[in-house]
Amino acid sequence: MPLFDTVLQEKPAIVLELGYAFTKLGFAGEPHPRSIIPSDLLDHKAKSNGQTTPNKKLFDYANETDLYDQLVEFLKIIFFKYVLVSPKERKIVIVESVLCPTQIRENLAKALFCHFDVSSIFYVPIHLVVLATLAVDTALVVDIGYKEAVVVPVYSGVQALFAWEAQPLAAEAVHERIKGDLILNGADDQLLTDYIIEDIKVRTCFVTTVDRARKWRNDEKFQPCPEVDYPIKGDETIKIPGIIRETAFEVLFPKDNDHLNLANIILNSILKCPKDMRKALAENIVLIGGTTMVLGLAARLKAELLALLQCDQYKDKLFLKTVKFHKPPSKANFTGWLGGSIYGATDLVLSKSIAREAYSKNQQLPDFTNYDETRSHGRV
Repeated sequence: MPLFDTVLQEKPAIVLELGYAFTKLGFAGEPHPRSIIPSDLLDHKAKSNGQTTPNKKLFDYANETDLYDQLVEFLKIIFFKYVLVSPKERKIVIVESVLCPTQIRENLAKALFCHFDVSSIFYVPIHLVVLATLAVDTALVVDIGYKEAVVVPVYSGVQALFAWEAQPLAAEAVHERIKGDLILNGADDQLLTDYIIEDIKVRTCFVTTVDRARKWRNDEKFQPCPEVDYPIKGDETIKIPGIIRETAFEVLFPKDNDHLNLANIILNSILKCPKDMRKALAENIVLIGGTTMVLGLAARLKAELLALLQCDQYKDKLFLKTVKFHKPPSKANFTGWLGGSIYGATDLVLSKSIAREAYSKNQQLPDFTNYDETRSHGRV
């Protein structure tokens, strides 16, 4: 994917990664996003009712009209408050999951083309473009965001969508665990906003080791880490017990009959792939998403995977001896955006984008997982 003079001479494309909790935004060719902002909107109804936190999530919508209006309002904030450029005649790169609902993709395209009059849109799949940050073409990409953990194998630059796995083992589950335990310990529910819970998670919690987690689950002699005081309002503080700090992330590693923890869905995804792909995928695991940045997660996940590989469920099927993790050149929470930035700075943004003129003739978006198919849908 060479850089062409025609790409560099034009205005750089705007790169957007719209997540459920946070949105990353910036320009193509840059090494990091200009801003990372909450994917929140002002709830005018709540504000008129006098609520103290009149915010709602971008993707919490009642119907398609509501979704379109919220996307337009949020994009206005992006373009005119953070990016500070007019979107008219600009190229837009959208970093998204291939599992993104069609309703969201179509309404986003409609908002960008019909309301903001952008010149073209280039959708890029996040699980594929992260490999550009590592200069590899084969990896098992594990994206742990806010709502769910999604595992997609990529082999020789092709996403193996037949082997994807997903479970709601992500930040939302951790937040609910922390909030529930703090309320049981006497904390005021009104003070525990989403921002506070997120901050408590980032500043005080970590992933414990396999041995300590086993002792805690089996009610063996277990001495948790020290509790800490968290300043919550003025001089007021709440105590974060050590047991919460150390076990909040255990919701990502449930021990139940369904075998659906993070380690299981990773191995299940590898197991769905042909035998000649499995070793390469196991030795090229990439963790992305804000939840993967927590202290101790990678080490715990590796220990869980190695332990499972010795179990009968996988031992006689996978025949794997080790697993290896890549370390991307950026923070895990915007590695996907960086991949979009790299793609947006190449000639692909010219040859693979959907042009406004083509969209005006046929507002059906093509399947962007198949580049051969997209050539017949009026792309630039």
